[in-house]
Amino acid sequence: MKPLAVSMGDPAGIGLELAARVWADRQAAPPSFFVGDPDALARASARIGLPAPRLNVVGDASKLAGADGVLDVLHVPLAMQETPGEPDPVNADATIGAIERGVAAVQSGAASALVTLPIAKAVLHTADFGFPGHTEFIAHLTKDDAWPHARGPVMMLAGPSLKVALATIHTPLAKVPGELTRQRLIDTGRVVAEALARDFGIAAPRIAVCGLNPHAGEDGHIGREEIDIVNPAAAALRAQGLNVSNAKSADALFHQAARATYDAVIALYHDQGLIPIKTLHFWDAVNVTLGLPIIRTSPDHGTGFDIAGEGTARDDSFRAALAMAWAMAEHRARA
Repeated sequence: MKPLAVSMGDPAGIGLELAARVWADRQAAPPSFFVGDPDALARASARIGLPAPRLNVVGDASKLAGADGVLDVLHVPLAMQETPGEPDPVNADATIGAIERGVAAVQSGAASALVTLPIAKAVLHTADFGFPGHTEFIAHLTKDDAWPHARGPVMMLAGPSLKVALATIHTPLAKVPGELTRQRLIDTGRVVAEALARDFGIAAPRIAVCGLNPHAGEDGHIGREEIDIVNPAAAALRAQGLNVSNAKSADALFHQAARATYDAVIALYHDQGLIPIKTLHFWDAVNVTLGLPIIRTSPDHGTGFDIAGEGTARDDSFRAALAMAWAMAEHRARA
């Protein structure tokens, strides 16, 4: 299989040092190449006390060599040298460019999947980024690619004992009920079910769906969204042959015995899903984008500007993101 592409993220954050540390211990990680500024990666290595990596810097993904002991770098130069912990909008174009070139590498077949290091959305918006985050941007970059399956993007957070997909992502809580429609939930359920089978090797996935209201609405006494929207959507998915539950009370859905009854949960809003996944897998959860022609994973944390350059950032989630991307690519290759 082809190596993974790793986009550099915001150069003022912890992404560069995570990439440097994992490359230094590369035998414990899948094959990968770096998409970003090679000098910035070398500086990050020096800051955290690692030897300078041997680099093969190329301008075209077709020139990747894959030589033993040498890290291929698809060159995306920074406009200005990074200062850890001090993001600078002048480097926003390079951050965006690394994502674009990473996506293109997967589209061309030079990479098996893309693993994105964290970005700072507020910084990118100074460059007219125009997208809420990685998920939507990568969906835009791949929107014209052929894809015979249910199309996302759907954001999933995945750990060893829990996978949670989101029906709405960065939606203000007051606006969530208005954005929940039967069709949105049907589309989300199809993407999740197909991805669990195709990308995770779960032949007959079981999906549980959270209710929106306390006690899943308690038969309409505490809200009607479950009766009017969630349960009809679940019924439509079951009519398509998918194993999808009616709305379940979210407060009883994430304990150990409950988790044994499903393979993934669809949460209806951000914190409903992220609180349990981060409680169980704060250090090793992975952000996965489902329903796209390319595979994309990411560490489930932000840029860590407050600790950037100190060498104290944990690499658990980044390593998990690399391992999950590689496993997903293997599943797709066998499909």
